[in-house]
Amino acid sequence: MGTRYGACLIALCLLLLLSPLVFSVSNDGLVRVEIKKRKLDQTNHVFGGIDSNGVHSARKYRLGGNVGDSDSGIIALKNYLDAQYFGEISIGSPPQKFTVIFDTGSSNLWVPSAKCHFSLACYLHPKYKSSHSSTYKKNGTSAAIHYGTGSISGYFSNDNVKVGDLVVKDQDFIEATREPGITFLAAKFDGILGLGFQEISVGKAVPVWYNMVNQGLVKQSVFSFWFNRNAEEEEGGELVIGGVDPKHFKGEHTYVPVTHKGYWQFDMGDVLVGGETTGFCSGGCSAIADSGTSLLAGPTTIITQINHAIGASGVVSQECKSVVSEYGKTILDLLESKAAPQQICSQIGLCSRDGGKDVSMIIESVVDKHNEASNGVHDEMCRVCEMAVVWMQNQLRRNETADRIFDYMNKLCDRIPSPMGESAVDCNSLASMPNVSFTVGDKTFELTPQQYVLKVGEAPVAQCISGFTALDVPPPRGPLWILGDVFMGRYHTVFDYENMRVGFAEAA
Repeated sequence: MGTRYGACLIALCLLLLLSPLVFSVSNDGLVRVEIKKRKLDQTNHVFGGIDSNGVHSARKYRLGGNVGDSDSGIIALKNYLDAQYFGEISIGSPPQKFTVIFDTGSSNLWVPSAKCHFSLACYLHPKYKSSHSSTYKKNGTSAAIHYGTGSISGYFSNDNVKVGDLVVKDQDFIEATREPGITFLAAKFDGILGLGFQEISVGKAVPVWYNMVNQGLVKQSVFSFWFNRNAEEEEGGELVIGGVDPKHFKGEHTYVPVTHKGYWQFDMGDVLVGGETTGFCSGGCSAIADSGTSLLAGPTTIITQINHAIGASGVVSQECKSVVSEYGKTILDLLESKAAPQQICSQIGLCSRDGGKDVSMIIESVVDKHNEASNGVHDEMCRVCEMAVVWMQNQLRRNETADRIFDYMNKLCDRIPSPMGESAVDCNSLASMPNVSFTVGDKTFELTPQQYVLKVGEAPVAQCISGFTALDVPPPRGPLWILGDVFMGRYHTVFDYENMRVGFAEAA
């Protein structure tokens, strides 16, 4: 499997979508950002990217120019599994241009600083020169941001920021003086422009979006994303600032309230595979809509079930098979005796407290953007035990025999994703794969195999990757789902700041 997976990953890294972006302001008062696509220039490819977990893996965009301009920039795949959407902004007077990712999963704006001398990444990207701007105002407060696989540090400055034709005055942003590691070295984008809430803003800096609203630059306190997932088409997508573009969605949006300000977080219901419940979110889960996450991330328990159902091949977990072999019968007996599921793993000594997740799992958190500390092998056994309880409970509801349950459990162990969360699938099996659905509000949002499988290259050398990746966030914040571009590409997404809600409609 290692050879096949490695080839898949290399192919994904090589897939770049070169996308010039143009801004336009129409007579309806909306600011539109259009993304176009070109074939990959093989002489200009790079490896790496933030984990969108840029989130979280890496993130996306590029803006610039006016309607009618020729190609004004490129959009490239910086994430290992999908296209990144990023664009051009400018800072200062006269304007200094930067390519940034428009990220609903963070809230700060940062770009490389002219005072970044000890990070190679800074020498490969444009740098902000405060001495060249007549509207610059000194701040100097130190700042640092940690992402899934990268970090930056520097200090705050203040200047005018131009996004399309909108000029945001007196905007606080971070001048990055350190960009350690290779994450930003390989990136095509220069920085990140966060569209999340001020609650998660480093230094409590007022986000660019807030200032757009406060300064009366938009008619409506709404912005929306349309991502074109058809790689054969030139247009790659559109970000609308100040409203929505009717031509990019069908029917009405289903809106759900924001339940926790910080990320665009809302309540999500059950997760279905082939129309059948996975059993984990039947009582409800939390989710965030994140334009900076390329994949669709969720709890390992369900992602493993999904990847098993679609035939994805993950990394064999010896801990998983050990738990099934040594404790499987005990877990099954306890479930059949109506023991409280959340107490079973502590009863058999694999977890520290009833229903506790404080000793579980090594997490690369897309939400918190830092790695949680591991508590050793015992913690892994606790995590696997908790998953095994959910899996067995779900099989018992279907009246499966013990033999069939243990056979199913061992197969799930084989489907646990690799440490980076990737799982490969057979491109020839798409027609037999089940649909995967998510309940949001009063509607079920379905993804077909063609929509959740990422295909790289053409037959006979095409490689396919599952669009589902594992991410474990413990209570009280979790379990948490990250509905990234795999989901947002299928469903046009509206971020309604005025009414504190998120809306989804079928993309057109």
